[in-house]
Amino acid sequence: MDGLCRFLAGIISLFLVALPAAGQFPVKPLRVIVGFPPGGAADVTIRIIAQGLAAQLGQPVVVENRPGAESVIAAEAVMKSAPDGYTLFMGTNTAMVAVPSRANPPYDPFRDFTPISSLGRFTMFLVLSPKVPAKSVAEFLEHVRANPGKLNYASSNSAALLAAVQLLAPNRLEMAHVPYKGDAAALNDLMTDRIHMMFGTGTGVPPLAKDGRIRALATLLQARSPLLPEVPTAAEVGIQGISIVPWAAIFGPAKMPADLSAQLSREINAVLARPDTREHFDRQGFEPGGSSSQELAAFHKTQWDAWTRTVREQGLKFE
Repeated sequence: MDGLCRFLAGIISLFLVALPAAGQFPVKPLRVIVGFPPGGAADVTIRIIAQGLAAQLGQPVVVENRPGAESVIAAEAVMKSAPDGYTLFMGTNTAMVAVPSRANPPYDPFRDFTPISSLGRFTMFLVLSPKVPAKSVAEFLEHVRANPGKLNYASSNSAALLAAVQLLAPNRLEMAHVPYKGDAAALNDLMTDRIHMMFGTGTGVPPLAKDGRIRALATLLQARSPLLPEVPTAAEVGIQGISIVPWAAIFGPAKMPADLSAQLSREINAVLARPDTREHFDRQGFEPGGSSSQELAAFHKTQWDAWTRTVREQGLKFE
């Protein structure tokens, strides 16, 4: 019996030695799963952050692309992962608000994830066809008011649709909605006046606006975008009530320890505050903004409430 006890004690000792000491995180590479293909705005954004985070943590941070089903595949993979901080999700308004508000994905955006930190906002511009006789937001709204039902607007994603609705509905303006699968086709039709207005992203709009092929009236960012510094913010031109923003944040699986999520939040915020990170994001049209876990949870709930309320009040149907 004594020999067996000594044997078991030895096994337990070896097991305890193999465990990392408290506070030693990370001891192996991390992975961040993103629900969009390589090369897009979300992918570029998370790779910039992953590079900075790896330098701070002293471990590789691998970006894993799992596109498809509007990020549902990626979200589900993270939901099923161990809550040990080594598998994270780059969640955006698509997976964490839009899809759950109108469908039944295999996850609950609140119950099945641990909020860690906001990353910031993607740029979105209010843009017009160059043939629309309006040089400002006020002139455009007046033009729409004088031509009820004769103009149209495009949307290439659910955030763009809701932003347009929140612009038009309070002013009781009538425009026909034309859905698109992506910004490129919508911007092409905007240039040729088949489309009159849309909210476009920071990747497609700036070169066309600089060439005069489309007209940018405002940005939904909180500050002017370095990509088009002459374009005012929505607040500057008096646009109120657009609460829908295209955003990105980091989430982990549910039941992550609070000290672990807090540590990751601090590390991510430090990366976002670095001058080189901000310089990269200026070129990408992304407005960085970190947060605590608690602040992200509150922001997520606010976006959910605004999204579902707008969809319900306007009776919106998604293509």
